[in-house]
Amino acid sequence: MIVVTGGAGFIGSNLVKGFNDQGRTDILVVDELSQANKIKNLADCRFADYMDKDEFLKAVQTDSFDVPLEAIFHEGACSDTMATDGRYVMQNNFTYSKALYQFCQRNKVAFIYASSASVYGAGEVFEETPEFECPLNVYAFSKLAFDNYVRANPPKGFQAVGLRYFNVYGDREQHKDGRGASVAFHFFNQYKDQGHIKLFTGSGGYADGEQRRDFVSVEDVVKVNQFLLENPKVNGFYNVGTGRSRSFNDMAMATLNALHKLEGKQGVLSLEQAISDNMLRYISMPEALHGKYQSYTQADISALQKIGYEQPFYDVEEGVARYIERLWQQTEREEVI
Repeated sequence: MIVVTGGAGFIGSNLVKGFNDQGRTDILVVDELSQANKIKNLADCRFADYMDKDEFLKAVQTDSFDVPLEAIFHEGACSDTMATDGRYVMQNNFTYSKALYQFCQRNKVAFIYASSASVYGAGEVFEETPEFECPLNVYAFSKLAFDNYVRANPPKGFQAVGLRYFNVYGDREQHKDGRGASVAFHFFNQYKDQGHIKLFTGSGGYADGEQRRDFVSVEDVVKVNQFLLENPKVNGFYNVGTGRSRSFNDMAMATLNALHKLEGKQGVLSLEQAISDNMLRYISMPEALHGKYQSYTQADISALQKIGYEQPFYDVEEGVARYIERLWQQTEREEVI
């Protein structure tokens, strides 16, 4: 049996569905459902069992599982990059992860977990080595603290991999609050509700909307996780991104053009036309983000390629178009209901 923590969340539920698509249903989903609308993420998924995250932690600490576990995909975490309760964040992202890791050490269970590209902070080199790591907030600090715990206690006789996700977008994120969802999801809803998309004005030496991130489809994230399960000798830390930074303007235009096509309109909108037609507007960055905002990220995926991962990643235009079409179809179904 494989375990997916955070299994009703964004990446976790996509992993469950991805394993279902491979024919696997021997999955234990672990989550915390005080936010009950997350169940929609699992509505079309099949799994063998479900446990609350506190119940699962007790079972981990006492080694009390009825069936052997093959792997734990640890996606559960406090993912709010603007969280200010450091004690809560460390309990969820460091202490909980450490207990799972120690269980995997004792029982030789593969441990593949979500780290984060936020550990690189404001740097412009994104290689999986300590000299380029400098977190800007407590969320990033918690992720790096656990990475460093793994470094200090390297795996012996079992697989342990930390995946440093860059800016992930895609299906099954609709439950997230305003701060947690991807910009593609925000852009879609802004356009549907207000007829325009909002971006930040220039910062960090970048012009309006030209701040750059490595935007990666959750479809590709699932494939990387599946690849690692199929390659149990692989250990270490790996960036998961496309290897190419794109501007927020690029993301906005990919969204607008996908919606333009779905509305039955002809032609491809340009950035200049979108600004002129007031479909794209720029707003000031909130004070709370000053000094804590990554204006540029671009995954160095050479380490991932070196271990044999050769699948191409969706570029922004194709990946966003696929996602926006599914959001559009879902919205239409909900309006009919």
